[in-house]
Amino acid sequence: MPRHIYEQDHEDFRASVKEFVDRVLLPRSEEMRANHEIPREVWREAGKQGLLGLCIPEEYGGAGINDYRFNAVLTEEVARAAAGINSSFGIDADICPPYLVAMGTEEQKQRWLPGIASGEAIIGIGMTEPSGGSDLAALKTTAVRDGDGWVINGSKTFITNGFDSDLVIVAARTDPEAKPARGISLFVLEAGMPGFTKGAKLDKVGQDESGTCELFFSDVRVGPEHLLGPLNGGFIAMMKHLAQERIGCAVANIHNAGWILQETIEYSKERKAFGQAIGSMQHNKFKIAELQTKFDVTQAYIDECVLAHSQGKLSATDAAKAKWWSSDIQGQILDDCVQLHGGYGYMNEYAVARAWRDARVTRIWAGSNEIMKELIGRELGL
Repeated sequence: MPRHIYEQDHEDFRASVKEFVDRVLLPRSEEMRANHEIPREVWREAGKQGLLGLCIPEEYGGAGINDYRFNAVLTEEVARAAAGINSSFGIDADICPPYLVAMGTEEQKQRWLPGIASGEAIIGIGMTEPSGGSDLAALKTTAVRDGDGWVINGSKTFITNGFDSDLVIVAARTDPEAKPARGISLFVLEAGMPGFTKGAKLDKVGQDESGTCELFFSDVRVGPEHLLGPLNGGFIAMMKHLAQERIGCAVANIHNAGWILQETIEYSKERKAFGQAIGSMQHNKFKIAELQTKFDVTQAYIDECVLAHSQGKLSATDAAKAKWWSSDIQGQILDDCVQLHGGYGYMNEYAVARAWRDARVTRIWAGSNEIMKELIGRELGL
């Protein structure tokens, strides 16, 4: 079924992203997996090509584009390189900049946005804590008043881009007496601040390319210029911006699976068993037909969500639906693709095996799928 959400400008941008993926990402993908990092020069090249500052206004070095469809195109194409790269780029280009654009002071925008857009400054976001998981209202990191500034103590975990980050948006409790969701504020911390340290890169099951780590804050003193947005307004801001994070996850989920599905279809045409291509065997033919249908139907819903978000009409509930459904469908598609590859599907040298490992976390992060269903159920009055 033809897709209808993209116009010529989006397809021209897609061609630019494809060129970047072919020239920069794919030739170095094995190196990035082995080193568990995206080299600085890759970030800078992405910035040079205009991929990291889509929503950042032109006066701060970005493209100044207020159309989420361009973000979706970037995610769809980078998925061809690796899910770990896609996740890191998504945090840096799609998830964090909107906070600074929407909530930052003029001084903060001038200070931080140009470096993000150019790829010189890598940014992450510190929400998840060791004891809290998806329960953001229960976070324990604190920011206590000290003169006109604050002293921050606590820790964050599973932070994508954390190890290489130059900047991190950190959620901290600033009013312990307020209700859990009303006493949280956001701060922008810079690498090298006294008391701000990073743990070793975490040994993950998949997403090898991203430098994920824990962050630790021990009496980190920050001035008022590091407070992002209104005091005690952090939880509301996170809830507002999580819709974009979740639709971004959905786009990545289905296209991480889609590239592997197309590769598996070609493999099934060429791989022979019992004197015929395995794709021509009825069971496999039916299985592939099912997988393609699951992909097409899921992509159609996500396309509608992307279009709605580009128009400012995507609800948090619809974003939650897209996030949990796409991650489940991704898992189903990739698991069957591994099965169709047979023993080769279990070898890390094959993209299908790596994609299968990479995908498992998508049912957990950005709010677990169980939390997504809870949000949908509440919207239904249950």
